Amino acid sequence: MSDHELRTGTDIRQIDPPGLPAGPGYSHGVSVEVPGRLVLVSGQVPVDASGAVVGRDDLAAQTRQVFRNVQTVLTDAGASWEHVVKLGYFLRDAHGVGTVREVRAEFVPEHVTPAATLVGVSRLVREEFLVEIDAMAVVPIR
Repeated sequence: MSDHELRTGTDIRQIDPPGLPAGPGYSHGVSVEVPGRLVLVSGQVPVDASGAVVGRDDLAAQTRQVFRNVQTVLTDAGASWEHVVKLGYFLRDAHGVGTVREVRAEFVPEHVTPAATLVGVSRLVREEFLVEIDAMAVVPIR
């Protein structure tokens, strides 16, 4: 039987079936069992509100700004990290995943383990960008 842990205060279940190793900071699947409002967050890049690049050549600083940007969209949509069911990571150097995980822990509560995908890419929309992250959240309709 799969571990279908219900996230506190939500109707979102994290799915980690037997036979698959536990993922660091992600679940192998996520299910939502009630009607909800879907929030899709476009890929966020390391720019501040004025459009200036944050953390040139600094993956941690860029990742921190990207998570701030994702959080800003979630908040404006009436969602929180608790509602996130999927994260997509695009890294210029996939070896930087440890840094991304460390920064992620500053924003995403430890018990929130959305489904996730990490893709190493040769380039993002601007040469100075090292990371881009998108998200999907489901806010239950009560």
